Amino acid sequence: MGGLSADGFGAVAAAYDLGRVLQVGDDPARGLQGQVWRLITTAGVWAVKEANVPFSEAEARQADEFADAARRGGVPAPAARLTRGGRHVALVGDTAIRVQAWVDLDPPDPHLDPASVGAMLGSLHRVSLPAGASPHWWYTEPVGAATWDTLVDECQAAAAPFADRLAGIRDDLVALEMIMTPMTPVQRCHLDLWADNVRGTPGGGLCVIDWDNSGPADPSRELALVLYEFGRTDRHRLRTLYDAYRDQGGPGQLRDPADFAMLAAQLGHIGAMHLRRWLDPSASTAERDGARRGIEEFVGDPFTTATMIEIIAALD
Repeated sequence: MGGLSADGFGAVAAAYDLGRVLQVGDDPARGLQGQVWRLITTAGVWAVKEANVPFSEAEARQADEFADAARRGGVPAPAARLTRGGRHVALVGDTAIRVQAWVDLDPPDPHLDPASVGAMLGSLHRVSLPAGASPHWWYTEPVGAATWDTLVDECQAAAAPFADRLAGIRDDLVALEMIMTPMTPVQRCHLDLWADNVRGTPGGGLCVIDWDNSGPADPSRELALVLYEFGRTDRHRLRTLYDAYRDQGGPGQLRDPADFAMLAAQLGHIGAMHLRRWLDPSASTAERDGARRGIEEFVGDPFTTATMIEIIAALD
């Protein structure tokens, strides 16, 4: 059961006033920053997030307040559960735990109905909470040509099975970083609207999960990310998603290549992270296997300057 024992789930139930534990799911949903367990108690069914990365009470509160505001604005999202003391985070042992209402979700699917995705994003971006801070470097800073060269060289020296494909996209990775300009933080955005976090539901609707990375950004740059994730270069899907977004009152617009800067930054940092993990001699077999899957996605279906130009042309 990962880091939480049976006693640990009892402690979670006590902290969040969930009643008596009846059942814990056998296999949690695992992500880069933690894992989520399905917990059934006498008070209901809950999603228990066990964090791998520390986060503060203030960060959790801001994320939950944003999700609550979005839900009031028509964005489907699970409701957070507070502890008996009104806190958003509980420590069980050394692990930070958060609890939300459980929602049954379909598997990740980048082919969700584009009109529904666009309307959801338009509703979300109409929830204009103040940015409140500067953007995190993950969404604005390049990996850098020197770092890409080092990673290519190390992968080739290690005879990595993906080394040649990585070398083949090196110039595009650097070219994409040339479009990066400073991002003016307009409002709070979700920042993690990949198919993993925008899910279909058995009832045919959508649900947006994992609000923990939300923060200051430009909605136009988040729009570019969603268009890429759910449209790629399919002109019909791109146009349908964009029109639904604008019809719903979404304020973002794709004006020039700089609007793709956040997408390029995120994908670059995700790819570099997986490459470093695969190259790390201290990584476990499971960690390297997970890194390899991420790398295969990164080099197998890369975001390129040609992809960016096709998206812009589809919306022109």
